[in-house]
Amino acid sequence: MQALYLDKNGLSLKTNLKRPAPRRGSSLVRVTLAGVCATDLELKKGYMGFNGIPGHEFVGAVEGPTSSPFLGKRVVGDINISCGKCGYCNTGFKNHCPNRSVLGILGRNGAFAEYLTLPNENLHIVPSNVTDEEAVFTEPLAAAFEITKQVKLSNNDSVAVLGDGKLGLLTALALNLTDARLTAIGKHPEKLKILNDAGIRTLTFGKRPITEKFDITVDCTGSKSGINAALSMTKPAGKVILKTTVAGERTVDLNKLVIDEITVIGSRCGPFDVALDALKKKRINVAPLIDSIYPLENGIAALKRAERKGVLKVLIRP
Repeated sequence: MQALYLDKNGLSLKTNLKRPAPRRGSSLVRVTLAGVCATDLELKKGYMGFNGIPGHEFVGAVEGPTSSPFLGKRVVGDINISCGKCGYCNTGFKNHCPNRSVLGILGRNGAFAEYLTLPNENLHIVPSNVTDEEAVFTEPLAAAFEITKQVKLSNNDSVAVLGDGKLGLLTALALNLTDARLTAIGKHPEKLKILNDAGIRTLTFGKRPITEKFDITVDCTGSKSGINAALSMTKPAGKVILKTTVAGERTVDLNKLVIDEITVIGSRCGPFDVALDALKKKRINVAPLIDSIYPLENGIAALKRAERKGVLKVLIRP
């Protein structure tokens, strides 16, 4: 089996790996398309200390075992594999199971490979009218929709999405389906045009700082300094929703939190059913976010492409 492999020597292409064998209650998935995420790029820098096959955004077809209820179906998969026994799992917080593994991120090989395995409970069938190129966005789109579970948004709320990278664009597109008064803030006019075309108000970072204040600011910058920029744009008693994960530590002005009584909410993985429904009903168009598709044997070049500033979603096809 071919796969991209990350270890202390960096990222390499391995061509003689053994195909994974699904455990009881799991399925073998032939990956048909995988997406490069900012988290994958941070893993290369040492984030999480991950060794193995990275990649967690994927769509594929189940090829085994014969007992799999998903045999022959196109699927996407929830990336958190929980123990199913602890207090978190038993109270509906499986994503926070302290014994979990995370596909391509923590203790489990991921999607930059020809095959992967996942428990059947993690798999979701892709609707027939959703293409592979759309379905591969399910995981990051679900993460964007997680915000709507954490915070109730109404037309009384002014919301800013800070950052016009891949996650920032998806988050803005997802929040645009709510009643909130939405503004997306970024540095790249060509990216912000994607949101303008979807009817979303945008502001451009320039030499002058953004002076407008918002009830809720979502940090999707992918930058260590993003949270401080978000804090500066948030009204007193407002909320900052933190989507950015980066390798290394961040410096945060905690005095700002105290003085302005700002609430910070971490936001990670989200509801796959909501994301798939939005794709099925064509409520969100992800096609403009695709930059390029690389074959797996050129996967190292794919990640190098994804590392370039201004590049949107890079996909890998095994």
